[in-house]
Amino acid sequence: MTTNKSAAALPKISAGDVQQQMQTLWTSTSDWIGEHWLQVAIAAAIGTALALGLLWLRNLGPKLARRSNSGKGWAAIFGKAIQRTSTFFIVLVAAKLVGGYADPPVIVTTTINFLFTLAAVFQAATWARELILGAIEHRTRSENYSGEALMNAMGLIRLLVTIVVFAIALVVVLDNLGVNVTGLVAGLGVGGIAIGLAAQGIFADLFAALAIIFDRPFRRGDMIMYDTSSGNVEEIGLKSTRIRGVNGEERIISNKNLLDKEIVNNTRRDRRRTKLAIGVAYETDLDVLDRLPAMLQEVVEQQEQVFIRCGFVAYGASSLDFELEFDTPFPDFEHAYAARTKVGLAIYRRFVAEGINIPFPTQTTYTAAPDGRLVMPYAQVQPVHEVSGNSASDRIN
Repeated sequence: MTTNKSAAALPKISAGDVQQQMQTLWTSTSDWIGEHWLQVAIAAAIGTALALGLLWLRNLGPKLARRSNSGKGWAAIFGKAIQRTSTFFIVLVAAKLVGGYADPPVIVTTTINFLFTLAAVFQAATWARELILGAIEHRTRSENYSGEALMNAMGLIRLLVTIVVFAIALVVVLDNLGVNVTGLVAGLGVGGIAIGLAAQGIFADLFAALAIIFDRPFRRGDMIMYDTSSGNVEEIGLKSTRIRGVNGEERIISNKNLLDKEIVNNTRRDRRRTKLAIGVAYETDLDVLDRLPAMLQEVVEQQEQVFIRCGFVAYGASSLDFELEFDTPFPDFEHAYAARTKVGLAIYRRFVAEGINIPFPTQTTYTAAPDGRLVMPYAQVQPVHEVSGNSASDRIN
């Protein structure tokens, strides 16, 4: 019963009512123009000048875009956004100005306000869409980041941005028209949650890819390390990143999992540090041991490397152990590898010239006889006088 009363309370709009409203609008507009023709003429002239100015600004967009060398700079982004200004929006801006100056009837003002709200909201959505997509493309094609693989995903990104921006614009328009959008917003929220839960893995990797674009922890061609793996970044995709290992293998890891790890970007090093453990014999003279760090510094600097430190670290099993640290002023591993070889051989040549012995690791094993006597690991030789005495005694006997 309640439903029937509600249905009966709803107004019914017939074709005659629509015709009557249109007739009222036409009559009111005609009377207004007849009574305020001078104000209407002045406002129309100002509106026409404003419209021509906006059209000139719109034509300025392509020229602004051509000023960017790459076609993807900020000048091109704003130029393309200006170029997307619609003629409908320009006409409604002029009409809004005319309506505010010439004091039209209420029905005319209401119509202008409705159309202007509709044009302004969707024009703002168009500008926002162009600026967001332009910013993403600018990041992916900038000189400091090689995101060619991610450009293949721009179609999906463009679709998602368009849906989100124009959905917000639609809600704003309906709210300005007096429509209760609470249910619509709730429905969109529930639908968004359902889609997000169903494709949370894809969206997580997509947002991780966008994070790589804007945060730029690495780019294509960089040598990175994560966990116990390392390699060159070959491709950054929508879902995963492909890395070429040092042994030639291709490793594929999702963008989210990669960003969850600690990443070491070796390409962005300004130097590489090398440590060398050096052991000298215990019999080395103390004066030589005292000047050993300075000697190693001299060797490192002769090989055009950057000396950091050198000092005694431990009493080894068969040597006195020193540690040498030096830097190679290049980021790549090949230079550091070659420098380690040059410095190591130069140290060995210097030790030979100085008479410094690098001992071999030695070990002596002692064995006990069943009665507990120590069995020497080498043959025992009797003294000469004992051997001679025994021979003489044997001859007497």
